[in-house]
Amino acid sequence: MEKTVLAIDPGTHKCGIALVKRTDEGVLDLVWRDIIPVDAVLPKIHEAYVHGEFHLIIVGSSTGSKPLVEAIRSHLPGMGLLVIDERETTIQARERYWEHHPRKGWRRFLPSSLQVPPEPYDDFAAFVIAERVLTES
Repeated sequence: MEKTVLAIDPGTHKCGIALVKRTDEGVLDLVWRDIIPVDAVLPKIHEAYVHGEFHLIIVGSSTGSKPLVEAIRSHLPGMGLLVIDERETTIQARERYWEHHPRKGWRRFLPSSLQVPPEPYDDFAAFVIAERVLTES
């Protein structure tokens, strides 16, 4: 069954955000993603809705999640909200980053698990958070 969710990987200064759609075939499609300052989350939720309709926001449970969850609940009281454990999302996010940005040059010769992406990848951590929920439901 097709389903679209918005996932947020909260941090103290920035958040990764990803709009992810599961198709009827069970394939996950990363529709839209961004890395934003914490205080820009609420406007970005509205921007994400322009890219695809969703009825569930999934928030990772660690750093900065409590004030963010409270802000979302007060701003969007009718929106479904799920808080999940985000342990090891950073490691998995590295893999997703390299899947979307194939390694070039010398980076091809080292295992991706030993490399840190050259730019922030919090948006891919949000993708992993969505992936955990969408593959279980």
